[in-house]
Parts: sequence; C-alpha cells; structure tokens
Amino acid sequence: MSGAPIGIFDSGYGGLTVARAVLDQLPHESIAYLGDTARAPYGPRPIAQTREYALQCLDRLVAHGVKALVIACNTASAAVLHDARERYDVPLVEVIRPAVRRAVSATRTGRVGVISTKGTHQSGAYLDAFAAAPHLQVRSQPCPRFVEFVEAGITGGPELLEVARGYLEPLQQDGVDTVVLGCTHYPLLTGVISYVMGDGVTLVSSAEETAKDVYRVLADRDLLAPASDGMPGLSFTTTGDPEEFRRLSKRFLGLPPEFDDVFENNFHQVGVTG
Repeated sequence: MSGAPIGIFDSGYGGLTVARAVLDQLPHESIAYLGDTARAPYGPRPIAQTREYALQCLDRLVAHGVKALVIACNTASAAVLHDARERYDVPLVEVIRPAVRRAVSATRTGRVGVISTKGTHQSGAYLDAFAAAPHLQVRSQPCPRFVEFVEAGITGGPELLEVARGYLEPLQQDGVDTVVLGCTHYPLLTGVISYVMGDGVTLVSSAEETAKDVYRVLADRDLLAPASDGMPGLSFTTTGDPEEFRRLSKRFLGLPPEFDDVFENNFHQVGVTG
C-alpha cells in the first residue's frame, strides 16, 4: 500500500500547485492527478452539483488504487469534505484547514485576511474554519480576476499590479499581518501580493500547507513510500482538452518549455457527461 500513488483532485488547474508542493516535499511519492477541467469552474455551480461532480472524480481516483486522497480545490473541499470522509477508507486531506491552522499560528496581531475566488468567498468555508479561533479578526476578500491572470501566464506588469492594489486595499486598511492564499492559483502570484502587502505581512500558501498535511498523514499511518533509485510514477488526467491541460500544467508545475513529452504514455483524456 505504501507504494500506491497519492490521488490529487481539482476542478481545474490550480491543484497542480498542490501537486508541485507534494512533489517537492515527498519526492519519492507517485501521484495520480485528476483535473475536471471540462466542468470547471465549480464555484458558480449549485452545491449539490459540485458535490456530485467531486465525488465522481474522487471515486475514479479510489478505483485507481490510491493510498490517500487530496481535495486540491477550495470549492470542492467546502462542498464535499464531510461526505468524502464517510465514503472512503483511505485518508483524506483538503486545502482549507491546513492553511487556517498555519495562519492561526503565524499571526502576531490577531488580524488575518483570506483572499479567494468569489465562489469560495461566498461559501464562507474559511470563515467557518476560523470559527475555532474566535479571538482572531478575519477578513475575507474575493479576488476573482487573479485566476484569469495566472491562466493567461501574467504574473507581473502594471495591469495586474493595479488590480492587486484594488483587491488588497481592504486588507491593508484592516491592518492584517497574515494573508491566506485561499485559491490554489494564487501561489503563482506571491510576488505581486507580497509587494503590495509589504514585507511585514506573512503569506500562507494553502498548497504548501496541504503538502505538509499530506506528509503528516502518510507518516502517521506508515504509508510513506520508501526511498529508491526508481522514478516515482506521475499520472495526469483531464476531463477536458489535453493540449490545454498540457500547456497550463507546465506553468503550474514549474516545468521548462522543452518538456514537451512530459505526459507521454501516462496522459489520457477521460470523457464525462453532465
């Protein structure tokens, strides 16, 4: 069982930052990634539909024989976590609680900001998770255009800087000293976010904190893959356009352009309905 892959699911591409963090922190682990890009984004969908789609994808990963599940999607984490914990026997990690725990320990002033997509903001998932720390003042701020910039490959420049200043001004006015990057796209924008917020503000990456949780969960259950000379298996599946997924995944995984055949032999398209 320790040699089985870690299953990582996201509605789109942002979860690849979680996969990148897992690869960095657990280099001997194999990964099976499923991105439901044909039905993304989940945010505007009714919660019942989000739950249905997410469980379909998680079922597929469990059938693939994964040893752990990672819900690398904030919207899906909020919608399906309770059902998933009851549904599957394998350990499950999501992206919200690990980041919240880190923010609680990191803040010095008790003022925390959460930036996210509009869907995650409206779900109240982060505010619910912070309810266990009632002494904190938490401000949730939607930053919907950040995803557009990341997927267009724009991580700098005057337009992004202007948008970032507009989004982050309310957090600055609140005097937050810690900001949770509550969307898995946002780690690719840490440069501009840190520039606008200033060096005195700690940025908490949900991707990095989720990878730490994956390590902890596997270690606690004696499921860490043994170190070996062999290369771990990396399998990436999309329900949408494989070429688009291949192009964007290079950006999110930090792969150089020359890796044109990185998905050769293990990349395949899965059709879906609905």
